[in-house]
Amino acid sequence: MKIKLFQVDAFASNVFEGNPAAVCPLDEWLEDELLQKIAEENNLSETAFFVQSNNHIHLRWFTPQAEVDLCGHATLAAAHVLYQHLAFIESVIRFQTRSGELLVAKSKHGYTMDFPINMPINIEAPSLLLAGLGIEPLDILVADDYLVVLNSEHDVKNIRPDFSKWAELDKRGVIVSAKSEQQDFVSRCFFPRLGVNEDPVTGSAHCQLVPYWAKQLGKTTLLARQISARSGLVNCELLKDRVLLTGHAVDYMQGVINLPNLSGDSLK
Repeated sequence: MKIKLFQVDAFASNVFEGNPAAVCPLDEWLEDELLQKIAEENNLSETAFFVQSNNHIHLRWFTPQAEVDLCGHATLAAAHVLYQHLAFIESVIRFQTRSGELLVAKSKHGYTMDFPINMPINIEAPSLLLAGLGIEPLDILVADDYLVVLNSEHDVKNIRPDFSKWAELDKRGVIVSAKSEQQDFVSRCFFPRLGVNEDPVTGSAHCQLVPYWAKQLGKTTLLARQISARSGLVNCELLKDRVLLTGHAVDYMQGVINLPNLSGDSLK
């Protein structure tokens, strides 16, 4: 069995920027265990698999350790592969996912993803969260992830989390954010529970960040930067219960995965 593999830098204008994702188009779904093994072998924060069936494109995302419900940068990467390499001609891609239907449109500004908002709410901070943080927060909220708001962009840039503490938290991960000096807000995202200590640029996190910062700043169009070592810009717009996230993508690598004569025992 041979599977095409594309590695794409998402939320990037040049290679070695943004967030790398692997994308594997499939003719039909393979066993979940095999999909997980491929993602583990790729050893990127996310591997996207999709199957085209009639007018639908079914999309799934895997970290090296688990399947996830939503991933922004790998969705953007999958759209890039469809438009640039697989001759997709419709103006909008409609992905069917575990998070419902997700739309991606291509324009001169890049790829725009239409995602549901994930509104965070204020909570009393869990002790493990504070122990791993090591700095006094301005605010603590939660949705799919914990959202920690700090005093400054400098604090976000220089934070050094204790991942052994955060790996024990009950949520997917921790987003750390602050008002930006040059953009509207900055963030960093940590997912040690999923085997990704820091994710370079996280589209799904902005489903939580955008409604929070739109309320704080009194505006619905925002420019965000995730200030990981690779960094990446995300253009954001809040539309009622939806978030539009726009970014660019570039090819890094193309290849073929060889899976000869695999049986159930060989996957163990």
